[in-house]
Amino acid sequence: MAPRLPFDDEHAPLYSLGQVAEMLQVRQAFLRRLDSFEVVSPRRSSGGQRRYSRYDITVVQYVVRLTEEGMTLTAVRRILELERQVESLRAELAQARARVAELERRAGRGADGEER
Repeated sequence: MAPRLPFDDEHAPLYSLGQVAEMLQVRQAFLRRLDSFEVVSPRRSSGGQRRYSRYDITVVQYVVRLTEEGMTLTAVRRILELERQVESLRAELAQARARVAELERRAGRGADGEER
């Protein structure tokens, strides 16, 4: 099996500030503001330069759309926080449902609660 390369990982910090600004046609200052507002916080190279992953770039694209709709960066940060919470709760709910289904199976009951 071939080793996994950094560009295979959507979280690998591969792109510089300038590259991302050019890709997305935004100003570098906008990307710096996203970092200072803790909306998108790219990792830093050993020299302190911002390095963006493919995932970061996807989030920046989403943020650009939200700001074009009139959202402030504070509002965007809150939206992103709430979306992460919703995703976490969905995962917890799925785990709980799977656990309930397993307990019902072990107890000899079907999904409808009737004895088998």
